[in-house]
Amino acid sequence: MALKLKIKDRFNKELPADPILENSRRQVKEACFSYVTPKTPGNPSLIHTSPEMLDNLGLSEDDSQTTDFLNVVTGAEVLPNTKPYAMCYAGHQFGNWAGQLGDGRAINLTEIEHNNKRWALQLKGAGETPYSRTADGLAVLRSSIREYLCSEAMYHLGVPTTRVLSLSLSGDQVLRDVMYNGNPDYEKGAIVSRVAESFLRFGSYEIFPSRGDVKTLKTLVDYTIKNHYSHLGDPSKDVYVAFFKDVAERSMEMVIHWQRVGFVHGVMNTDNMSILGLTIDYGPYGWLEGYDHGWTPNTTDNTNKRYRYGTQPQLVLWNLYQLANAIYPLVDEAEPLEAILDAYRSEVDFAYLRMMRSKLGLKIEDEKDVHLVEELETILQLSETDMTIFFRNLANLKKTETNEWFSVVGKAFYEPSEIKDALKGKWENWFKNYSERLLVETLDEEDRKAEMNTINPKYVLRNYIAQLAIDDADKGNYELIDELFNLLKKPYDEQPEYEKWFAKRPEWARNKVGCSMLSCSS
Repeated sequence: MALKLKIKDRFNKELPADPILENSRRQVKEACFSYVTPKTPGNPSLIHTSPEMLDNLGLSEDDSQTTDFLNVVTGAEVLPNTKPYAMCYAGHQFGNWAGQLGDGRAINLTEIEHNNKRWALQLKGAGETPYSRTADGLAVLRSSIREYLCSEAMYHLGVPTTRVLSLSLSGDQVLRDVMYNGNPDYEKGAIVSRVAESFLRFGSYEIFPSRGDVKTLKTLVDYTIKNHYSHLGDPSKDVYVAFFKDVAERSMEMVIHWQRVGFVHGVMNTDNMSILGLTIDYGPYGWLEGYDHGWTPNTTDNTNKRYRYGTQPQLVLWNLYQLANAIYPLVDEAEPLEAILDAYRSEVDFAYLRMMRSKLGLKIEDEKDVHLVEELETILQLSETDMTIFFRNLANLKKTETNEWFSVVGKAFYEPSEIKDALKGKWENWFKNYSERLLVETLDEEDRKAEMNTINPKYVLRNYIAQLAIDDADKGNYELIDELFNLLKKPYDEQPEYEKWFAKRPEWARNKVGCSMLSCSS
């Protein structure tokens, strides 16, 4: 095989393996993973690659055009001297303990070192594993496009995230019931090769104490500290506490970024929470179109809306409680873990306020800012207001011309006439207060605008835009995937050639499957 990769496997060399080698559904005990070989695809073909990730792994554009590359990223061939595996983990799903889950359709190929960084390379949609339960371990094109585009879009927005290397067709047909309504149909099978420092998640630690297996828990936590949190020192009770503190802080940073850009994960189960504070598992996610704290993109969550936009910071805290319970046997004291959870609870509101101040262009702290932000969020939700357009255009407002607010942000409203009538007084009062607040600031207009434009993106992966790319790809046209991939590399730049994507969701997309409603079916 011609691909020159520096293989540096750790996970499957330093951690206990499942001794059973057959690929059968089962409960896996006292092991962190099971060896598994990807399914050979029928007729694989490459749709797109990420030049940045190629470079991060020490590969070139020429490498990506080879048959060897295609075979590796679709599971047709296994890299020499590697042993692919699926990870074992458990999790809480929608607030309930689900027991063993594991990589049901993800297969880890290997770990690669380049420029003193290590990357785990994983295939999503490459076949069944011991953790697939009743599923087939495959993925379809629509969900794979969404994951491929969103992973890189989030990275360029400055949001901690897993990355992607490639998007491919398997050449096979996959049966899926998109809306879980008893109408399954065949779709194009696809495979995404995902990349991250590690794919460990909260559920990786939860599974062992749930079975009374503290020995394997300690082995995994020690491994994690040694390889991903080595700055904390050698494992000990104090270091376990420091490790949990770091995870809590990283997780908070991640979710505040989600709130900043209007991203809704849709399924924040503990098995979808990265131990490194990365956004992981892009399933039924969505971007706020109308600003609405109560919105979730996940049809499965439509009744209770547990994973709605406005509660994401609190759900991270709930998930951290589960992680604290998991590692408690190693610490054997509740107080230090509870102190970290209490610190998160109090700090997350301050972190959110700091983020909202930055979105509003406010550098100086003022105790009245809490009220200013709360009032804005209330009014934004009284009528349908596009989050991205509102905050991006707000930077164009001059301190001394806030009475011109409607001409500056009016394009963000789905029903402008409604604003002029019922809500005009509320908006005028808020902009009056905002104007007075801006006068306290010392930055000049241009510098404030420039700073706001590094916080408030102009372009995000709107749900309808992703769906347009999916519709084209279903017909064999991948040009829009490439256009969006390149557009979203510079989400804070004006990019006038792409101005058409700086627009509210069109009416045809309001209730279209894939634009407003998404399931876990992929």
